[in-house]
Amino acid sequence: MADLSNDDFFRTLSVFTDFEGVTDSNNYQPLPDDWLLAVADIVSSTKAIASGRYKSVNMAGASVISAVLNALDNGDYPFVFGGDGALVAIPPSGEDRVRQALAAVRTWVTEELELSLRTALVPMADVRAEGLDVRVARFSPSDFVSYAMFSGGGASWAEKQMKAGRFAVEAAPQETRPDLTGLSCRWNPIDAHNGEIVSIIAVPDAAGNGPEFQRLVADIIAISMEQNRGGHPVPVEGPTPALAFEGADIEARATASVANRWLRKLSIAAQIVVIYILDKFGIRAATFDAKIYRRDLAANSDFRKFDDGLKMTIDVDAAHLSRIEARLREAEAAGVCRYGLHRQQSALMTCFVPTPLMRDHMHFIDGASGGYAMAAMALREKLRAAVSPALDAPLASPGTP
Repeated sequence: MADLSNDDFFRTLSVFTDFEGVTDSNNYQPLPDDWLLAVADIVSSTKAIASGRYKSVNMAGASVISAVLNALDNGDYPFVFGGDGALVAIPPSGEDRVRQALAAVRTWVTEELELSLRTALVPMADVRAEGLDVRVARFSPSDFVSYAMFSGGGASWAEKQMKAGRFAVEAAPQETRPDLTGLSCRWNPIDAHNGEIVSIIAVPDAAGNGPEFQRLVADIIAISMEQNRGGHPVPVEGPTPALAFEGADIEARATASVANRWLRKLSIAAQIVVIYILDKFGIRAATFDAKIYRRDLAANSDFRKFDDGLKMTIDVDAAHLSRIEARLREAEAAGVCRYGLHRQQSALMTCFVPTPLMRDHMHFIDGASGGYAMAAMALREKLRAAVSPALDAPLASPGTP
């Protein structure tokens, strides 16, 4: 058996290809003791989303994954995209490089996207000292990519510690830039076809991540699977190409210096036009086939995941959504789960494409009007109400004790 304490931990994990496998504990293996969790999130992301900056928020979250993987020479390491943040598990051999990458991406997000990013590096030793764990599974939605699933409660604990100011990675000096090669945001929002795009987060409640919660997850997956392609928000043939340049500025900010930015924006715009023409007329350019690229894009997308709880952004009709909500409410009333849900009319895609000539490009899906961040906010509000019912009471009049 491979030594799971080395840098190849994730690559050596067995792959499962049916998403229902997220409920099978046999698919998960504990992260090595000497590894670390690189975690990040946007401060006040809901305010930024409310002001229409959802593309910038998603770009910031994906930039953490891009910066860390590029710092590690695009090795095979487990990560998860959370909409307004991300987590990447890294080996100790990459700690210094990742610390520098996190510091640089924090500075870049502040200076170029005008958002505030928290970053931290949390040792697994500290996670396990709390009696928690990080167990990782490897789900492959296509023949070309795989995504990590996380369980054990340790990832959620690491995020809480970061928000409390522990294990912080401070920002790099001004104008320091991470390597964000491959990060892009070129697609228009993808409209719902079944009904609505719904972002769902369901996490264990008092009963913990035991059989009852696993049954809940299995039930939600089963209902969503009744929809065409399991509720996948991206059509099987991929999103429709359009001459859309809205994301070019953000991508140029990610991949070019100020002096070269105008040239980079022109290059991105030219690429968008060329791909549009190639796709429209069915032309192949060397080894690049636009139609194959779009189909791979759909197949490689991460619209479902397990990150100490179920997270899905699905295209679902009213009848199936009603059944999903009813099952979630039932589980919440029984203390099995807490959940948040956010409806919107379209999905948003942020991409990590080291080279379009290879078929292992990765695509991160979120709701186009806040998605996971808004669902998480709904979940937090429920938790506050449960801890302090007085929060739901009318405000006291002035002078009332």
